[in-house]
Parts: sequence; structure tokens; C-alpha cells
Amino acid sequence: MSFLYAEFLTKPVWMWLAFLAIVVALLAFDLGILHRKTRTIGVGESLAMSGLYIALALAFGGAVWWQLGPTSGVEYLTGFVIEKSLAIDNVFVIALIFGYFAIPPALQHRVLFWGILGVIALRAVMIGAGAVLVAQFSWVLYVFAGFLILTGLKMLFSGHGSSDLSENRLLGFVKRIFPVTDQLHGDRFLVKSFDPKRGRLVWMMTPLCLALILVEAADLVFAVDSVPAIFAITTDPYIVYTSNIFAILGLRALYFALAAVLHRFSYLKQALAVLLVFIGSKVFVADLLGLEKFPANLSLGITFAILTAGIVWSVWKTRGGTGPATSVP
Repeated sequence: MSFLYAEFLTKPVWMWLAFLAIVVALLAFDLGILHRKTRTIGVGESLAMSGLYIALALAFGGAVWWQLGPTSGVEYLTGFVIEKSLAIDNVFVIALIFGYFAIPPALQHRVLFWGILGVIALRAVMIGAGAVLVAQFSWVLYVFAGFLILTGLKMLFSGHGSSDLSENRLLGFVKRIFPVTDQLHGDRFLVKSFDPKRGRLVWMMTPLCLALILVEAADLVFAVDSVPAIFAITTDPYIVYTSNIFAILGLRALYFALAAVLHRFSYLKQALAVLLVFIGSKVFVADLLGLEKFPANLSLGITFAILTAGIVWSVWKTRGGTGPATSVP
């Protein structure tokens, strides 16, 4: 059993296995018990499940605090809050995807569930690569920081991009390469059907499969922002990965409640832009002040202040149904 105490990415193997066991148990509980049958998830259930995931994430953060110390505990919480906040932007895109393919609410959970498996693997690869780069070349952290500042400024001053998925290049590529059907076939991602172009029965992608592909692609795009953001908080790959995955797990649960009130968060995009600029800037500020790292407690406090201001302003400006129309960034 000595291998359990062997170090892997700066932490003992048992700590990684314990985290993965928790994630597997949560996914098995979700699919095997709560959602064995295809059904619509109501707002109440969505909020309850999200509350459970947040409670588990905070409990895990308490374990990190106890095992690794207060600084690591605060960094985990900061990373969790930042990832959770940035991922909210992803909800806008997911809602657009489901609307474009006319995916009924009863089938949306299936797409989100299988999508999370891809996210877990994708984030592991990106975070592992990022950890290796930062460990070998310390200057990469400044590249991440500069990228976050530029991304935040672009979000702050640029308008919304096109929300017409018919012009999406990835979707066009998939349709050119693989046979697809325009009809839903229950909860199936693939169906064997007659293809008039080939004159025979072939496996075809359903709209549910196309929605899954675009959801995974959207997460890849958002990971380009969120992963460097967490590395600007801490370079510990264990804290980066665990805070990322717990935030995403909870957001999938919260989606069904959040999608119904997206119009109340019309101004959150600006707060997220300011947050990205702050996260990137503090790397340079720490150097200017001669600090090894920007104080974790101060970072967490400023993060909460920025997000709270964005949420309060959004709710205030959209009261009574006023405010700009919600569109996809």
C-alpha cells in the first residue's frame, strides 16, 4: 500500500484517489438513483441538488484546509468561487444550444450528465499540462496573467458575438463529415437509419449528439479562460483541479434553475470581465510589492466584492423586466 503515499503532481496518490472516488460516487448517485428515468427537472429539485453540491464542495474545502493548511483552504475556496462564476457565462451558451436543437427539458439532463464526463477528462489534461509548464517555466504564469487581462478588457469593451448557431463552423464540419438526422429519437445520441446519399442503413447522429458536441466545445472555449484564472490564484494542481470540478458539477445541477432567470444576470458579464482583469493584475502587483504571492484572504475578499456588486447591479437594473435582452457572449 506504499504506492498510496507516493507523490503525484505534488500530492500523495491517496488524496487524488479520494477525490476521484467522491466524484464517481456523485455521478453514480445522480444517474443511477436520481435520474434513472428521463424526466423534466424542476426548479426546486435543481436548487436542492445545487445546494447539495455546494455543501459537498465546501466540506471538501474544509478537508483541504485541515490537511494542507489555511492558505490552501482559502485558495481552494477562491478557485471554487471564481470557476463557479466564470462558468455561469457558459449557461448562456448551453441554453442557446438547447434552444437551437429544440432539446426538450426532459432530455437536457442527459446531455449535461454525459458532458460532465468529457469536462472531467478535458480539465485534467489542461490542468496537468498547465502545471508542468508553470513548474518548468515560471514565466508562463505571467503569460497567463497577461492573457487574463486582455481577455477581461475584451469582454468589458466588446459587444456580444453572433448567436446564430447555423453559422457555427464546428457544427458545419460535423455535418459535412458525419451523417446526421434532424429528428430526435428519444434519449439516443446515435440511431441506425437509411441514408439516401449512401443508399443504405448507417449510424447517424441525432440532434442530441450534436448538442453534446457543442456543449463540450463550449466548455473547451471557457476552460481557456478559467484554467489560467485558477493558476493565477495558486499553482497547486490539486487545488486547481478539485475546485474546478466541484464548481462544474454544481453548475450542471444549478442549470435548470439558472436558465429560467438568465435575464436577471444581464450585467454579470461586466463583473466577470473586471474579475479576470483583477486576477491577472494581482500577479504583477505581487511582484511590484515584493510579495511572493498576493495575499489569499485579500484575493478572496476582492473576488466576493466584485461578484456581489455585479449580481446586485444586475438584479437592480433588471427589476420589473427591464434591462437589455440576454444574449450569448
